[in-house]
Amino acid sequence: MDATAPRLAERLRRIAALDWAMLALAVLSVGLLSYEFWGGPSEAWRARIVLADLAFCAIFAVEFGARWSRERWSRRYLLRNWYEVLGMIPVAHPALRGFRLLRFVRIVVLLSRMGSAADRALGDEFTYRLLSRVQDSVVEAIGGAVTLYVLDEVARVLERGTYTRNVAAALAENRASLEDMIVEKVAEDPRARRLQRLPFYDDIVRAVTRAVLDVATGILKDPRTDELVADLLRENLAQIREAVRQDEQARGHLRAAKTQAP
Repeated sequence: MDATAPRLAERLRRIAALDWAMLALAVLSVGLLSYEFWGGPSEAWRARIVLADLAFCAIFAVEFGARWSRERWSRRYLLRNWYEVLGMIPVAHPALRGFRLLRFVRIVVLLSRMGSAADRALGDEFTYRLLSRVQDSVVEAIGGAVTLYVLDEVARVLERGTYTRNVAAALAENRASLEDMIVEKVAEDPRARRLQRLPFYDDIVRAVTRAVLDVATGILKDPRTDELVADLLRENLAQIREAVRQDEQARGHLRAAKTQAP
């Protein structure tokens, strides 16, 4: 204890004034974002927090750019400090509120800013070294849960989609060019060249092409086709979710067995 206190005091004395200022800004930004996310502020306070967060992000970006420039814009420096880039996302801004994964992004940004604060207090790249040590354990612990969450969000979005009708609309929009392309490919086909001497050959090819496109567009616009595609997507996503859950359960049993082993 006696030896630890002088070392901590010496480390605190070595922190530059700029680092103290950035540490205070990082802690303040985490506090404001936490209050905005979970504290239920009024609209007036929410607007003030949005402006403050934009100012914090601008300051963090300028300061990070200055440090990066001192490293001669090294890609290695950017890769080692990637979490600071995530911390510059203004997640309090109203433009991001409609984002489906906003809750997850908010947590990531808060953790990123806390990592930046830790770097200021405990030394540059402290967070990177900490993540390097614990990343395998963290990924193993939350990787499956994050995958399941993303799959559930994707499933909810896909269930509301009208994908076959979107394809039909694209076909209708590009119908003229598709007809020309099909006629061109038929004309280039060696087997179809034998039929070019037939009367009304071009008219027949055009008529058949239009009939095929009409039938394909009608099938794609039919609600039953949308339902078929939605069922296929649901079944595949359900299989993937079940496989992820089984893997998570297997890992849980393995971790439990390792813990109980003498």
